[in-house]
Amino acid sequence: MSYVDLAPGTHADQMHDHWWWRPGWHVGQRAYTWHITFEGQEQLHEIARQHQDTLSEIPNLDPVPLEWLHLTVQGVGFVGEIGEGEIARVIEEARLNLVELDNLNLTFGAPIVADEAIVLPVKPEGAVKILRTALRRGIANALGDERLTEDPDHFRPHVSVAYSSGDHDTQQLIELLERNPAQQVTITVPDASLITIHRDQRVYQWHTVEQVPIGR
Repeated sequence: MSYVDLAPGTHADQMHDHWWWRPGWHVGQRAYTWHITFEGQEQLHEIARQHQDTLSEIPNLDPVPLEWLHLTVQGVGFVGEIGEGEIARVIEEARLNLVELDNLNLTFGAPIVADEAIVLPVKPEGAVKILRTALRRGIANALGDERLTEDPDHFRPHVSVAYSSGDHDTQQLIELLERNPAQQVTITVPDASLITIHRDQRVYQWHTVEQVPIGR
């Protein structure tokens, strides 16, 4: 079961390869998407590093390089299908919407073993969902409702610290994580990043197009 389908605080029984190609994706493909990225967030980096060290003996797990830690918020569309003028409008709409939000403070707790990744759940979920709604409204205003992608209700914010690269059961993973807990951490998120992302080397990498401040 994916993380969004798991009951809060529970783990999946099996993990599967995360790196299968989703519809529309292939080597060389790039996409515009809104993410929260974590440049300079050393407290979160340290928590992720601790979990990755704990899991280092487990095969078929790809730790996420700390520079590429991210929280996926909302896709916009594939590069080449959206013009530069359209992207400029998406950014401007985001600026208008995000300035009205409260400052964003996020807490990351105990990891969850999901079907394709080890993830850190994020609290308060509601604050990230409000951010996502604001970004979706901006996309709709800039490009039209028909350009919105992804189910607005099928979303639970999380940060992946490792992706599965094969099929295996999860009991050993769960036991290791429970024996080696890391403290939770709370950070302030100053902005949302519009990026162009790819996964050509079995890791998510991106170029930042624009960072839009959250709150006043």
